[in-house]
Amino acid sequence: MPVVTEADVRGALAKVDDPEIRKPITELGMVKGIRIEPDGNVHVDVYLTTAGCPLRTEITQRVSTAVADVPGVGVVSVDLDVMSDEQRTELRKQLRGDSADPVIPFAQPGSLTRVYAVASGKGGVGKSSVTVNLAAALAERGLSVGVLDADIYGHSIPRMLGTDARPTQVERMIMPPVAHDVKMISIAQFTKGNTPVVWRGPMLHRALQQFLADVFWGDLDVLLLDLPPGTGDVAISIAQLIPNAEILVVTTPQIAAAEVAERAGAIALQTRQRIAGVVENMSWLDLPDGSRMELYGSGGGQVVADRLTRAVGAEVPLLGQIPIEQALREAGDAGTPIVLKDPESPSAVALRGVADKLAIRRRGLAGMSLGIDTTRHL
Repeated sequence: MPVVTEADVRGALAKVDDPEIRKPITELGMVKGIRIEPDGNVHVDVYLTTAGCPLRTEITQRVSTAVADVPGVGVVSVDLDVMSDEQRTELRKQLRGDSADPVIPFAQPGSLTRVYAVASGKGGVGKSSVTVNLAAALAERGLSVGVLDADIYGHSIPRMLGTDARPTQVERMIMPPVAHDVKMISIAQFTKGNTPVVWRGPMLHRALQQFLADVFWGDLDVLLLDLPPGTGDVAISIAQLIPNAEILVVTTPQIAAAEVAERAGAIALQTRQRIAGVVENMSWLDLPDGSRMELYGSGGGQVVADRLTRAVGAEVPLLGQIPIEQALREAGDAGTPIVLKDPESPSAVALRGVADKLAIRRRGLAGMSLGIDTTRHL
C-alpha cells in the first residue's frame, strides 16, 4: 500500500472549491489541519466561513470524496470549525481587497465582464424566462455567469432557477447562492414568503447598488440583469451604476407590444448605452400537423430591431425568435430552465441560438492597459 503524505492530501484538497466562492479551499485558508493515521485513515479539519453555512454538508462531501480518491487512504473523517473574525477579515481582503467602501466591479475601467440589462416595454412578454435560460445556456458553455433579479417588485428568478437558498454574509460581503452553475441574487432571498416590496425610487437605487457592490460575484464572464418592465427608476439606476451595461430588448410579435418595447430600447439614446439586440418571444405555436399558428401576429421583433437601428444609428440585430411551448412554461415553474431540461425542444434550440450569439462576443480589452511602452527610444 502506498504511504499517504500530507502533501498528497493537500493536493487533493486543492481541487475542492468552496461552493459559494468558487475557489479552492486551500487558497481560502479553510483547511485547518490534516492528521494521517498509520493505517491510512485521514482526519481533515475544515473552517467554515460562518457558523450557519448552508452548504456545510456539500463541503463535507466534497472534501471526503476528494481525499478518499488519494491512493492508500482508508477512512476519511471531516470535522468542521468556524473562522474567527480575524480570519474572515483576511478572507474578505483576499477576495475584495482592503478598500473600506465596496465598489461596483463591473463599472470599473478594467472590468472584462459583459453586462446585459434584459429589458421590456411591458410585463408578460417572457423577459424573466429569457433571462434564466440565457444564463443557464451560457453557464453550460463553461462561462462564469451571474443573474441579478432587478425586478424588485415582480421578482421571479429564484423560482425559475429552482432554489430557495438564502445568501450568507462574510463580514460585509454577501455570498450569492448558485443554481445550475449560475450565481444569483434577488430581493426574494431577503423577504419572508411572498411578502410584497413597497419601496420608492431611492430605496430601489440603494438595493441595486448593494446587490452590485456588496455581493461577491467573483470573476464573471457575463452578468444578466432582469429589469422590470418600462423605463422607470430601475432602468435609470442601472444606467447610472453600470454605464457600460448593454440593453437586450425582449418583445412579442404583436405590433402593440413592439411599439412599447421600442421605448424600452430607445432609453439608450438618453443613457448612451449600447443595444445588444432584440429577442422576440412567443413567436408562434407549432401545431401537430407541422403548421404554425401565429397567435400574436408576426414581425414585431424585426420591427423593433429596424426602428432601433435607425434611432441609434448602429445595427441592432434580431437575435432570435422563441416559439410558444408548454414545456418552456413548465420548466420555468419547476425551476429547471428548458435549455437544460429538454435541450432539443424548439424553444430551447432557439434560446441556445441567442446564447451562442452573445457568447461569441467574448471578453474584450477595451479600457485595459496592455503594459506596452509606446515611447520611441532613439
